[in-house]
Amino acid sequence: MKILLLFVALVAGMLTPLQAGLNGKMGRAIGDPVYAALISFVVGSFALFFYAVVTRVNLGSIRQAADIHWSVWSAGFLGAFYVTATIILTPKLGAALTFGLVVAGQLIMAVGMDHFGLLGVPTQSFSLQRLAGIALITAGVILIRKF
Repeated sequence: MKILLLFVALVAGMLTPLQAGLNGKMGRAIGDPVYAALISFVVGSFALFFYAVVTRVNLGSIRQAADIHWSVWSAGFLGAFYVTATIILTPKLGAALTFGLVVAGQLIMAVGMDHFGLLGVPTQSFSLQRLAGIALITAGVILIRKF
């Protein structure tokens, strides 16, 4: 089962540059990256609703979201920022550099979240090996930028 989860994570990572490229084409076609992001979220929302209907997800549980702390709702803002940023950056920086920087930023935040156990993630202490991983990703970004 764990190998399947690892594979799904790999595929999800592979699809994000593709999504950014397609969203970038939408942004150029309509002349506005924010509207392109909005279209992306509307299509995604329809896809998720369709999935929920087909799999018969209990939509009544959505009511529980009203009781969740406001800060949890900020995930939607963060997603909108991420998608809009990749729509703007991918055509200007290229997919490799954009996503090299995105992955470097993700790893920096993820290592911090793991170290402090933020938002309920399992705690894993910061180590020199983890620092080396971030340094190697950063070196990769520099190589991508240079060549």
